[in-house]
Amino acid sequence: MAPEMNDGETHPGRRPAPPAAADAAAETEPAAAPAPQPGPGADAGAEVPGVDAGVEALPVPEADAGADAGTPAAPGAEGPDEADGPDEADGEDPDAKTPSLPGSHAGPGTTPAPDAPGVDPRVAAVRRVGAAGRRWRAVQLGACAALLAVAMTAGAVAVGALRDGGGRAVATSAAVSPGLLAGGNLDAGVTSLQAHLRTQPRDFGSWATLGLAYVEQARTQGDPSRYPQARKAFDASLALRADNDQALAGLAALAAARHDFRGALADADRALEQNPYNERALCSRVDALVELGRYDEASEAAGTADARRPGIPVFTRYAYVHELRGDVTTARRVLTQALDAATGPGDIAYVATQLGQLAWNQGDYPTALAHYARALGADDGYLPALEGRARAQAASGRREEAVKGLEAVVARYPLPGPLVALGELYEARGAAGDAARARDQYALVDAWTALARANGVDVDLDTALAAADHGDRAAALRAARAEWARRRTVHTADALAWALHVNGHDTEALGYARQATATGYRNAGSLYHLGMIERATGHTADARAHLTAALELNPGFSPLGARTARSALTALTAPPAQTTPRTTEGGR
Repeated sequence: MAPEMNDGETHPGRRPAPPAAADAAAETEPAAAPAPQPGPGADAGAEVPGVDAGVEALPVPEADAGADAGTPAAPGAEGPDEADGPDEADGEDPDAKTPSLPGSHAGPGTTPAPDAPGVDPRVAAVRRVGAAGRRWRAVQLGACAALLAVAMTAGAVAVGALRDGGGRAVATSAAVSPGLLAGGNLDAGVTSLQAHLRTQPRDFGSWATLGLAYVEQARTQGDPSRYPQARKAFDASLALRADNDQALAGLAALAAARHDFRGALADADRALEQNPYNERALCSRVDALVELGRYDEASEAAGTADARRPGIPVFTRYAYVHELRGDVTTARRVLTQALDAATGPGDIAYVATQLGQLAWNQGDYPTALAHYARALGADDGYLPALEGRARAQAASGRREEAVKGLEAVVARYPLPGPLVALGELYEARGAAGDAARARDQYALVDAWTALARANGVDVDLDTALAAADHGDRAAALRAARAEWARRRTVHTADALAWALHVNGHDTEALGYARQATATGYRNAGSLYHLGMIERATGHTADARAHLTAALELNPGFSPLGARTARSALTALTAPPAQTTPRTTEGGR
């Protein structure tokens, strides 16, 4: 039940934040952040390509007097469908450079615009799909822009906000909860923040909030090209005040979103050195430890976060740590308490969706659907709830509703999880044209993967899970081995086991499949993989037990996997065929 629900992961049972390898030294406790220095090659005044068609640069703030900091580049990205090109009236300096913050974890630079020469056509296709959905959503959200601006920045980024008063770095924005950022007004809020920063470019708190909003846009809208913009916004904030914990915590969230969990841990620790009570940093620290497979430390970190900043973001992490250990009862109780305490639509949608996925994982589809209905009652466009509802509908036998629901989801946000789920539903339905439709969904997974890699996201786990069943099996194994070298979680163990299995390395796969279930985590997909690998290695009794457990726990865990599990179980439990003894000629 981790807060970063469905970040593009194709494994339906995995919910933590994502979620590139970093230096091993990143795990040690870092010193306070030094002031940023100019980094080579980043053009502050240039447009940031790869985000829709039109981009307008924001003003570049100057560093505080006395601070040894470079001049940061403005993030530069408007919301969807803004005017083309930089705004020369803002005084952009085309030769300004983006600082490279020591000790942080930037991905590669910016990426070409969707239809620029040399861009992979798959990448251009997935960007066009996402851009069309965002334009549709932006029309609905325009009227709420001013309201969200107040909510996102604790009332400070509003129409007519006061000037910063004399050129000093100022902070007017507060920490933003993941539930609020995941709400339907995110695009409008980004636009309002950008407008505010044109009048108050020295507001380091709003730069940090804008960076975090870009991270959420990338995650919830399936647009990894927002990540370089987020990095520029955080750098702008840190150039104005190098020790501000909001931006440091934002860097941790960005590193986690790019699946750089060692980097996320280091950045979270840096933020907590400045402010031990920073909620975002406390949460990112839990996420990073979970995703590194350091579950005992994650449990301790969740307890620390709960003691310092009890609240919905912390409660959901606390619940997920318990679920990973098989303690579903505690996870459900904590999430129920969090939902009872939620008041804002974003938080209600967020926590209700977590409860829905917990129920779905346990095969309780009516309860899951009830939670998803509550989430969508709070925010009818909340992507994880829409996807979860479709999965629960499919598992309940309401296939056509599920297909329509997932088609609507991928039309707006083509992320790997719903793309694979829709492709499998097409395959399971088997109507005329469904095979081609399924192939189209799997091809879009490849496009999203290319786009994510181009924007600094480690997608080896996504690649391994999708390709093992629906793509290049050898590539799946390479990706799974690379991911295992970086982090050893129950999810990477499961992915590596399955990639080994589909490549015929069943003996090696068995050990990893057992590791995937060793913590007590109750996940039907992992049990199914274990059972199939045990069947392949001749462990017949164990295979029967684990395939039975998978289908009893969540009989609709996967349209294709559940069907295969039932067939395998039938073959394992069928009595041996009777044969007639051979006799010699003449019956003697």
